[in-house]
Amino acid sequence: MGGPGDPPEGAPEGGPGGAEDEYRSVVFDESFVRAARLQEFSAKERMADHTPAVRRRPPLRRGLSRQVLILVLLIAVAFSTAIYMSVRHPYNSAQTRRPVESLRITVIPLAPQGKVPGATDTQNLYARSPAAPFDVGAEGIPLPPSRSTAHFSDSQVMAALTTVKDYIVRSSLHPEVLTGREVRPARSLIDSDQLHQFDQSFDHPAADGRHTPTGWVVRIDPARAQLADDRIRASGSLRVTEADSATLEVTADHTFVYALRPTGAPAEAPASLFTVRRELTFHLDRDDLRTRQVQLLTSYVQAGPLACAEDSSAYLRPLLAGQTARSGGPAGTNPYETDSATALCGTLATGAQPKG
Repeated sequence: MGGPGDPPEGAPEGGPGGAEDEYRSVVFDESFVRAARLQEFSAKERMADHTPAVRRRPPLRRGLSRQVLILVLLIAVAFSTAIYMSVRHPYNSAQTRRPVESLRITVIPLAPQGKVPGATDTQNLYARSPAAPFDVGAEGIPLPPSRSTAHFSDSQVMAALTTVKDYIVRSSLHPEVLTGREVRPARSLIDSDQLHQFDQSFDHPAADGRHTPTGWVVRIDPARAQLADDRIRASGSLRVTEADSATLEVTADHTFVYALRPTGAPAEAPASLFTVRRELTFHLDRDDLRTRQVQLLTSYVQAGPLACAEDSSAYLRPLLAGQTARSGGPAGTNPYETDSATALCGTLATGAQPKG
């Protein structure tokens, strides 16, 4: 029988007393339940006895890993560099390049006042002339000190000067160009936008101030004269300024003196001196600096001894030792032809010839 306070059936199951003591060890308080980790059984784990009973879920990583951050940073730097170079690259000027002008040419023959002096010894001939202090070949074309300008660096200014010097050397000192056998050494340095005018000048020479080969290069008639001494004398200067913010302008003023003999004459034949002064103006934009080419804008040439009556557009035809200029002036000028150039001629000063 139960105690005085118990119901007739005894204490209910799970109530106070009764079986409570039996399950007291497995009853959890609220804080324990909240702190418990939930674990989910996988299907395979539930079916297999040899595998762990639960699959632990990997903890989620918060934020980006270090490798991802570095990769994003490198991509951003590369993209920024590409944009900067496209905007600031010194040769990116195709959109702002101004049109290339045509070359304007003036060739003035200088006629001697008497017989052209000559000598067998070319060294003695040079020594008795105003060319005595001149340097030989390219040494007579010195480069000035290069200084940066408002829109061009020092290296760009030097590139302009060396390219212009290269053109002057090829067009004034190369034997194959002087004798009319080749034009490619000079042509390769001409801006592509001027090549049509250059080629037309040599294919169809004309004394029109635009298509005169002797304005592009020094070209001596090979049927009349040959070099008696390949050590050509030269003297002059180069000057560089800015034509505008996108273009450098180089002004060249040089005098070249050639010792010549009649074509086919023996070495004992007397030689004479032939003088050519070239005043050239070049433009070089950033594309030209990159390709090492020039735009030749003006060519002012004085050469003698020459006969005024002879055409000096295709070839320079020097008067040689012992010869005199034929009577007659330069070719006539037609004032009704607006595209024609005025034919000019001058007199070669006595002091410009070797002394007797």
